[in-house]
Amino acid sequence: MGFTRNQFEVLAALAEANAKFSQRQIEERTHLSLGTVNKCIREFSEAGYLEDSRITPSGLAALEPYRARRAIFIAAGFGSRLVPVTLNTPKPLVRVNGKRLIDGLIDACLKAGIDEIYIVRGYLAEQFDQLLYKYPNLHFLENPAYNEANNISSAVVARSLLQNAYVFEADLLISNPGIIKKYHYASNYLAKKVDRTDDWCFLVKNGEIRELRVGGLDCYQEVGISYWDAESGKKLSEHLVRAYDSPGGRELYWDQVPLSLYPDEYRVEVRPCAFDDITEIDTFKELKAIDKSYDV
Repeated sequence: MGFTRNQFEVLAALAEANAKFSQRQIEERTHLSLGTVNKCIREFSEAGYLEDSRITPSGLAALEPYRARRAIFIAAGFGSRLVPVTLNTPKPLVRVNGKRLIDGLIDACLKAGIDEIYIVRGYLAEQFDQLLYKYPNLHFLENPAYNEANNISSAVVARSLLQNAYVFEADLLISNPGIIKKYHYASNYLAKKVDRTDDWCFLVKNGEIRELRVGGLDCYQEVGISYWDAESGKKLSEHLVRAYDSPGGRELYWDQVPLSLYPDEYRVEVRPCAFDDITEIDTFKELKAIDKSYDV
């Protein structure tokens, strides 16, 4: 069965908790009313998706269309603003307080049950092999155009994998692994609500992204983590190639394709997160402020 949004929220909460929950606990977890939770519980019990307030194998099977099946990391770039540390090390492999940036993101995926993980690499590509000692099941995708095109070239390399997939910028410092979810009702971007920003941001109406721009007021600041459902991922694989092959296409950022070039063909929600959930370290100065070992 296809779920309503409320039904999805309740069943996904039970599946991700992997435990027996009271209706009051589900109410707190989903922010739905107790009456709505009670109604969903009754419907799921009648359908055989719940038994003794626990999700059944049938319930898990019903959630399969909403499950994140893989994660793709865009990790091919040079990271010029983090010079000098990136002269010999790709930015995702830079250590912050002793841990590589990309490790925190991969660990969050594994914790959420997402173990099909791809890394699109380019600059100093062989250095990513060191990840295999800790994560032997990683897959690497090679981007030979990383030095000739913007990050759309990495998305084109991974285009066949975008259905039911997370797409990560690979150089983010994650502090709250819980923002990586196993189940999603719709395609979405993580973002931080701000009064003003000079960075990439979304204008949002009724929870849906209506415009991608640089700089804005009363908007959501992009954090570089998105999820694409099966329908959107299939369309995106085609639109990326079309955009890449068009005049000036190589200069695009990949997320401009669905949000700026083909906005009417996608329904993409914003998924708010807190400011301290995740941090993008843009400059060497910011790195030194977070990890004092670089301040020498």
